[in-house]
Amino acid sequence: MSQLVAVEFHDEHTAFAVRAELAKMQKEYLIDMKDVVVVTKDEKGKVKLHQAANLTMAGAVSGSFWGMLIGVLFLNPFLGAAVGAGAGALSGKLSDIGIEDNFMKEFAKDFTPGASALFVLFRQATADKVLERLKGFKGKVLKTNLSIDSEKRLRQVLEG
Repeated sequence: MSQLVAVEFHDEHTAFAVRAELAKMQKEYLIDMKDVVVVTKDEKGKVKLHQAANLTMAGAVSGSFWGMLIGVLFLNPFLGAAVGAGAGALSGKLSDIGIEDNFMKEFAKDFTPGASALFVLFRQATADKVLERLKGFKGKVLKTNLSIDSEKRLRQVLEG
């Protein structure tokens, strides 16, 4: 079962720094993340989602490859690549994997301008090592589906 953790920070930079640290930990096999998103609210109150994976770009690349391959069969690879890239980009833009965008935007409505949050959906983690690496970051835990003990340990590390 996947675990969800949402943490709010007082500035925009901390959420990006935590995401970078989690990415390092994933490369070290300390955490297995399915999705990680930074949500920011600017001074004008506009909410923006910063996805770790750019699905539009991935769809365009994949679509152009398959379009060119099919285009070769019909003797027009460039047209096939262009049509495939457009179709792939559109499907990537309309795709939503991991944490639902509306769920994150709903939380962000109540943020103070200039604040940010980090939403992490992960399969498993080596909790003691992950928590040790997060000790330098301070934030407020908004929501989790962790066990009571795990959530308590996370709050102790991030909230002090």
